[in-house]
Amino acid sequence: MPELPEVETTRRGIQASIQNQIINSVTIRNSRLRWPVDLKLSELMHGFEIKSVERRSKYLLLKAENKQQYQRTLIIHLGMSGSIHIVLVSAKQVPQKHDHIDIKFENGIILRYRDPRRFGAVLWCDGNPLEHSLLTNLGPEPLTSDFEVDTFYQASRSKKQTIKQYIMDAKNVVGVGNIYANEALFLSKIRPGRAAGRVSLKEFKRLHKNIIQVLSKAIAKGGTTLKDFVAPNQESNKAEAGYFQQELFVYGRANLPCQICTNTIKQKMISKRNSFYCPNCQH
Repeated sequence: MPELPEVETTRRGIQASIQNQIINSVTIRNSRLRWPVDLKLSELMHGFEIKSVERRSKYLLLKAENKQQYQRTLIIHLGMSGSIHIVLVSAKQVPQKHDHIDIKFENGIILRYRDPRRFGAVLWCDGNPLEHSLLTNLGPEPLTSDFEVDTFYQASRSKKQTIKQYIMDAKNVVGVGNIYANEALFLSKIRPGRAAGRVSLKEFKRLHKNIIQVLSKAIAKGGTTLKDFVAPNQESNKAEAGYFQQELFVYGRANLPCQICTNTIKQKMISKRNSFYCPNCQH
């Protein structure tokens, strides 16, 4: 599943191609995503100019304005297996089976939305997108000053859920997916199965720091997911994401030696998600 680093990589990859560009048409080949895509999207979006390409949690926000200065936002979620590609009209690239939506711009660029499992979303939104029901209850962004360690710690005091579940809950902090939760907990020397309320302030400070570090490093490397996520590249449109996976300490390394102490990495299910940890390094 594309997580925050993959979505941020996508945002940066498409921004230069579509910002300040005017939408010419929208082609919908399959409207059956997690929520039905409005079949009038081409009519509704025609003539709007993309003013900014932003991100909130794992949602892309394409903020747009038309000549009458009406402001709208296209909210995109990549779901379990979605990706976005930059395609040149002149290249005449034939849409593939799972290429469900094309947004064509006057500069000859096509923004192509692909989603094999159709669990994503493409929604045309009026008003402030941050007040949309999908976004309004989200927690702080981990790479901003809104992510405060004291608040992060205090909110955990009455929690019986595991620390891994706590940091993956988007109401506490957004964007810490399964891979990054495992890695941040390893670097913080905290076992994923410990109750969040039993993790000390000192440990929370380490965890807060390592969540930021892991996500920042993953963004710099283009994300982790190699199988489903394809990062856009304006010139070649080749996959460039996933290099952070080569630097993982515990995720996906069950029964392999820990890179720090050489003890065997263990695996267990926590809330139906695979969790990996070193029994010697993490307590």
